[in-house]
Amino acid sequence: MAFVFEEIPSYLKVHTVEQRPELYTPIDHASWRFIMKLAKDFFPAHAHEKYLKGLEETGISTESIPLISDMDAKLRRFGWRAVAVSGFIAPSAFMEFLALGVLPIACDMRSLEHLAYTPAPDIVHEAAGHAPIIADAEYAEYLRSYGELARRAIYSAEDMEVYNAIRELSEVKEDPRSTAAQVATTEKRLIAAVAATTRVSEATQLSRMGWWTFEYGLVGEFSNPKIYGAGLLSSVGESYRCLGPEVKKIPFSLACIETNYDITRPQPQLFVASDFQVLKNALDELASRMSYKKGGIYGLTQATESGTLTTTVLEGGLQISGVLQEFRLDSKGAPAFLKFSGPCQLSVEDREIKGQGTKDHAHGFSTPLGKIKGTGKTCAELSSEDFKNLGFRNSEPGFLHFESGVEVSAVLFDQLQLNGKNLILRFKDCTMKLKDEVLYQPEWGVFDLACGSQVISVFGGAADRAAYEASKHTKFKGREAKTNLTESNRRLNELYASVRKLREEEGENLALLEDIISEHSQKYPRDWLLKLEILELLVESKNSEAAKFHRSLFENLEALSKESEQAELIERGIKVLNVSP
Repeated sequence: MAFVFEEIPSYLKVHTVEQRPELYTPIDHASWRFIMKLAKDFFPAHAHEKYLKGLEETGISTESIPLISDMDAKLRRFGWRAVAVSGFIAPSAFMEFLALGVLPIACDMRSLEHLAYTPAPDIVHEAAGHAPIIADAEYAEYLRSYGELARRAIYSAEDMEVYNAIRELSEVKEDPRSTAAQVATTEKRLIAAVAATTRVSEATQLSRMGWWTFEYGLVGEFSNPKIYGAGLLSSVGESYRCLGPEVKKIPFSLACIETNYDITRPQPQLFVASDFQVLKNALDELASRMSYKKGGIYGLTQATESGTLTTTVLEGGLQISGVLQEFRLDSKGAPAFLKFSGPCQLSVEDREIKGQGTKDHAHGFSTPLGKIKGTGKTCAELSSEDFKNLGFRNSEPGFLHFESGVEVSAVLFDQLQLNGKNLILRFKDCTMKLKDEVLYQPEWGVFDLACGSQVISVFGGAADRAAYEASKHTKFKGREAKTNLTESNRRLNELYASVRKLREEEGENLALLEDIISEHSQKYPRDWLLKLEILELLVESKNSEAAKFHRSLFENLEALSKESEQAELIERGIKVLNVSP
């Protein structure tokens, strides 16, 4: 079923932006064109069979940077959508978009200096990397299932430090106004954040699996694998070298989550999956290990160690969202008491219960779990007669003595039920103790007790994310739309625009081209891409005078290729565009 944009939750819509095509420069379009020319030459033999057809099916052309609205219209045929975002968005938001069948596409275009690879999300990576393979139904289903599982993963505070450091580094590197000192500073911050990581969280495991599959994955015969990972498909540098013997190939398995990665360097190893179904099988196996599926003591431990917002689900369906500060066990090793720091939220089926939101539990939430002495029942199972027998009658205080040793003395004034069972008991004048320790006292106000004895699931984030985010009274502040146009490259862009116009009009204005070559050679001697574009025009020219400009410009480009940091790209461009005299 096709996705309806209006169904995107409000807390995800804040990440979407309007693509502004007018911010793309002539250099940007030339860079895109060059990348796609190289891709269409190299990937027919080396990428997944769906790649070239997928480009066409998802609305991606060679000549100019695509409009995300056009891609969205094309992707609808596959039950997917595309939305524009600005730069990095939080990993949890990115995964939730995928779970909904929505591809978030960063609007930015990488700079010419980082043509071969950039750590920053950009339209090359998302559009020319991820989108074409979505045309393969099996891959698309894996991507959606991955997003659904990843949005439930538990993040650690350390994960967020690494994410923020990566985001800062990628944006600084792609900002044409950044200095070498600023880049060095952000690189040190990332190194420090990674070094400070003490545990491998569920989110880290999912991140590694994503990196080694849909970002840097190979598929097919182990002896002759094909590229399908977007990080490789969008890197005209690393994709060209990754299939060689210098990069170790490893048969894909869930063991890939034990291998870390470095976004700033080419990958020393890659994992080869025999087909996309293998990825889905591994994902199912990973899901079975996660707190989302296991719950219990394992899930509670993961939540407390994370120090981040998680949701604990009880057997009756009640979901408690907050930062789990501590949990205690009874003598049998079962959960007996949960304590969350605020703000907290109580929900059912991912919908916040009225009167049980973060305003109502701004300073935290705690509850005992387990059975009541003398009844053999949990609070969820207590009947009206049971409450009377426990002293709860006519606004008089009653007593709950849990088998764990927790004692509650309070006046019961309200009950929330689900499917005939108690979900939440509401007390006033409440005192809760465990031996001599006071866990709750009357002056703290109304006490809401969560009814249950078993923790069946624990997952990352809030249950009702829209309500939880709305209660924070803060708006996501995406950065302003980025352009690669600067005062220093303004005239160079004008020269690129002139050459583009000549190509589109199939002009034979050799005098104008001669003026462009002269100015370009004098003012921008190290700019190689426009030289290639001009050589394309000269190759196609029928003017006999073109030959002399052609040879001179080609020799200039060859000399530049011997000293340029992007020599490999220049040499490949000469070959692919067939511009030799």
